[in-house]
Amino acid sequence: MAAIGALLLTAGCTTDPETGQKRMSKAGIGAIAGTLGGYLMGDIIGGSNDRTAKIVGAGLGGLAGAGIGHYMDEQEKKLRQQTAGTGVDVVRQGDELLLNMPSGVTFDTNSSTVKPEFQSTLDQVASTLSQYNQTFIDVYGHTDSTGNDAINVPLSQNRAQSVANYLTLRGVQSARIGTQGFAATRPIASNDTPDGRQANRRVEIKIVPIKQEDVQG
Repeated sequence: MAAIGALLLTAGCTTDPETGQKRMSKAGIGAIAGTLGGYLMGDIIGGSNDRTAKIVGAGLGGLAGAGIGHYMDEQEKKLRQQTAGTGVDVVRQGDELLLNMPSGVTFDTNSSTVKPEFQSTLDQVASTLSQYNQTFIDVYGHTDSTGNDAINVPLSQNRAQSVANYLTLRGVQSARIGTQGFAATRPIASNDTPDGRQANRRVEIKIVPIKQEDVQG
């Protein structure tokens, strides 16, 4: 969480005069794109074309034009309200959102079971994701560099899947959701310090608007 905040401050932000929320400026986006590893700028897991049939089958339509930005504005506002004070960061870039959830507030050490005390937060997130259902959702699991891939790869995958399963149980359509575990390959801070390793142990939820071209094949 601290690492994401520091990156945003360093890169440069602009402030929304209506909400008071800080957002990345265009210069800031360019400055931190490499550091974020494309979490916000890349395509969804598997590519949107691979999910078209599922999305159409689920009866979900696509967004167009200026409606996309407004739709994501409203969703961002609600998610910020729901996660305030929970340790979850909501990062906005363009029309995409990233929820950064440190493992310290979501999972016990070496566990992939969502902590009971965090379930109420995920309930609120799931409620918003269900309400704003014209989005793709990717859940990413990450670890620090301690241990080895035999431990970190399945742990990161299982944590991502646990969050995805929880969202599905709370009404988010599975057709919208993808999961992937990255183990220690996408750090956002140095693994040489305890604070850095703590920042790297996280689960992220990436939210991308479904556009009309995504559902037209």
